[in-house]
Amino acid sequence: MSHTLTEIWRHPIKSHGREALDAVRLTAGQTLPNDRRWAVAHVASKFDATAPAWQSCSQFVIGAKSPSLQAIEAELDDATGRITLTHPKLQDITFSPDNAEEAESFIAWMAPLANPSRPAPKALVTAPDQGMTDTDFPSVSLINLASHRAVEAQLGREISPLRWRGNFIFDSGTPWEENTWVGKRLRLGEAELEGVEPIQRCRATTASTRTGEVDADTLKALNDGFGHQDCGLYARVRKSGTVRAGDTLKVL
Repeated sequence: MSHTLTEIWRHPIKSHGREALDAVRLTAGQTLPNDRRWAVAHVASKFDATAPAWQSCSQFVIGAKSPSLQAIEAELDDATGRITLTHPKLQDITFSPDNAEEAESFIAWMAPLANPSRPAPKALVTAPDQGMTDTDFPSVSLINLASHRAVEAQLGREISPLRWRGNFIFDSGTPWEENTWVGKRLRLGEAELEGVEPIQRCRATTASTRTGEVDADTLKALNDGFGHQDCGLYARVRKSGTVRAGDTLKVL
């Protein structure tokens, strides 16, 4: 059975905004281009800028600890490398993340959104060989709207599927079907993926993507309603190809 891909999203700076795409070119063994390419290291981070490499989310300022970040929207100009970020409580900012002075201006911009009880933001960092996904391997993430609706029903209210911060949103019609795709090949547009593992969710998903305020206990809804804390599927890109919104997702 095939399903329709409804939306494509990337998150240029980890936990700092999302951007809708019409199409994307996936490359085998890599993340979605410019997804989590940058991250905000905090003052206690072990990230080494002289030997940049993937680090776990604990080394960065993230939405699970600073929920206000969830309300950031992003737009990356691929031609110039400049990013525009918006937040309902701040003035818009446009900057080049690879320009040290402009990156410092960004840190000053986002600092009021960071949880003051957590280690303070220090620097915008990048690891050229791998995006800072929550997996230690280059991954893309799939979100099933059927599973999302099941969570909404458990909550008794609607929430945005963007809370799950996925790359590819589709609707199989069957909640949690994506959990059965571990180890299976998936054709998505011209590309092929391999399901790796369900995505265990964190507190970031409790915050509104509109306001950044914590307003829905998604983790309790998952655990109480379904006996797990998963929503979505991590996958590897096994075959390169272009993916467009409206393309077909099919289990091979």
